[in-house]
This record gives sequence, C-alpha cells and structure tokens, in this order.
Amino acid sequence: MDNELLKSFEPQSELNQKVWEKGNEPKMKPEIRTRLLEIAYVFIDFLDVDLVITDIILTGSLSNYNWSKYSDFDLHIVANFQQYPENQVELYEKLFNLKKMLFNQKHDITIKNYEVELYVQNESETHFSSGVYSVLFDEWSNIPKKENVVIDKELIKSKSSQWMKMIDELIDTIDDDDDIDTIKNLITKYKDKLKKFRTRGLEGDGEYSTENLVFKILRRNGYIEKLHDLTTKILDKKLSMNQ
Repeated sequence: MDNELLKSFEPQSELNQKVWEKGNEPKMKPEIRTRLLEIAYVFIDFLDVDLVITDIILTGSLSNYNWSKYSDFDLHIVANFQQYPENQVELYEKLFNLKKMLFNQKHDITIKNYEVELYVQNESETHFSSGVYSVLFDEWSNIPKKENVVIDKELIKSKSSQWMKMIDELIDTIDDDDDIDTIKNLITKYKDKLKKFRTRGLEGDGEYSTENLVFKILRRNGYIEKLHDLTTKILDKKLSMNQ
C-alpha cells in the first residue's frame, strides 16, 4: 500500500492557507467564499427542483486540520426535506444523488487545484464532521480543534487490504449467467456493509477512526469507485451482443 496515502492522514499544524485567513477563529478568504457560492447556485439551478435552502456549508478535510493533496471542497447544499410529502422523500434523495453524479460528470471545477464536490444534504441528516463552515452566512457552524492523534497505520493497512480482497473476490465470483437482480442485491449488500462500517467508526472515534480512514483509503485508491461501477459494467456486458 502507498505510504503516501497513509501519511496524508496525519493532522496539519494549521488550516489550509489557500482557503483560510489566519487568526484565532479563521475566516474563509472572500474570493474563495464568493466562488463557492457561485458554484452552489449553478448547481441549485441544475437541480431544477423547488428546494428550500437553509444553508450552504463546507465540510470535510478542507474545513479541518486533516487536509492533504487528496482533499476536495466538500460543498453541501443543506435543505429542509420536510417540504416534500413523507412518502416522496426517498425519491427526492435518489434524484438529488443522480443529479449530483450528472453534474460532477458534466463539470470539472477546481479551486486552487482542489476539486469541488457537491451534495444535497437533508437538514435532519446526522453529520459527523468536526469542522463545518457556513459559506452562506460566512461563519463557523462547528469550528475544528487541533487534535493529538495517533494513527495505527498497520491496522489501517490490514483492514484496507481485507476490504480490497473482499471487493476483488466479489468481482471474481459474479458469473455471467447470474441474474442481474441477484447481482444488484449482492453489490448493494457490500455497499451497505461498507457504509455501516464507516458510520460505526464515525460515531465512535470520529474522523480519525480506523473505519473512516480505511474508507478514505478505498476511495482514494479507486476501490469505492470500482464497487459502485460494478453494476453498470455487468449490465452493459449482459446487454452487449458481440456476434
């Protein structure tokens, strides 16, 4: 496993100075905030859905001390989903996720060489980040603190390798003759298992938990994408005709 990936989890001595002004309670640089708001509004227009926005926040490593070259601008559009009938909320969640993927495929937006990733977040959704900045109101919702963190790199290596092996074995065990619904259910089972694994870590030891860092390893080395793309690749293969 790439040691550079593991080293990237070590906390920095200060927030990213490309994004933040220096101070006891750093403010986001005005030009960064202005551009993030512009991007957010373009994305909201792209959604093309009536949406009551309650906030626009920056979360993730660029709003914390665990930033690295692998970071991105994790920009969340926070909305009140109670505006929709209860039996339609899940449909809207799926729509927003689909729109997010389409937007990110269509656009390649970077700020200071960091990619911008957008997401529609339900106001009532549990969020585990220790650093959250309201881009809309230009203030901290949750200001991060420097932590003395000891990262068990060998344990992260071991757990990451186990998950990589599981995903590779899943790919190898899928047979061309398997029913597509059976395949979908199997892949969904693995996705849910990985999601629960990460959530358990976030709820327990937070962003520096072994589970969350393992998830980040898998995301950065392409295994999350491999798992999420698997259903589409299998379906394409089944629908293709070579002769």
